[in-house]
Amino acid sequence: MGIIERVVLLDESGRVAGTAAKAEVHHDSTPLHLAFSCYVFDARGELLVTRRARSKTTFPGVWTNTFCGHPAPGEPMDTAIRRRARQELGLELDALRLVLPGFRYRAEQGGVFENEMCPVFVARTAAAPGAPDPSEVDEVRAVAWAPFRDDVLAGTWPGISPWCADQVRDLAPLGPDPGRWADGDPRALPPAAFLES
Repeated sequence: MGIIERVVLLDESGRVAGTAAKAEVHHDSTPLHLAFSCYVFDARGELLVTRRARSKTTFPGVWTNTFCGHPAPGEPMDTAIRRRARQELGLELDALRLVLPGFRYRAEQGGVFENEMCPVFVARTAAAPGAPDPSEVDEVRAVAWAPFRDDVLAGTWPGISPWCADQVRDLAPLGPDPGRWADGDPRALPPAAFLES
């Protein structure tokens, strides 16, 4: 029997309210839980965007930011992000930074809801993605940030995830150069989220 992956459940203040099996948490009344999103830029400065696997329970086949995930109970957020980058895309991350500590969203597709406090991070990578995990990712594409941002803001990027659309709206005011985006204040993270000390 494999390891049961668990997610951190939250109360409305962002404090730990328990845990649940990841496989059982997404449904028509998904409880609020802790997650993260990461935007990874390659050596040319292009954003890696991914199409979620069509086999996924939540939002199959949609385009989104580089990757998302859930920290395990007691796992520092930055550790979880690096773990997920390796598992999902075979990527090693450099210069991982918090940019949107207070991002939260709720979205629905096909009767399945996402309901997350989901801090947003940005990182760089020197290498191209390895072989993506086919249970997670159908396709990886490198795109220039500015036209991607503009298409998402205009609603003309086809099949974009609702959380990515919301995040891009929040990232756009940080400026045109992702390398110069101001760091987010870690004190604004949900209390259940923490970074390695």
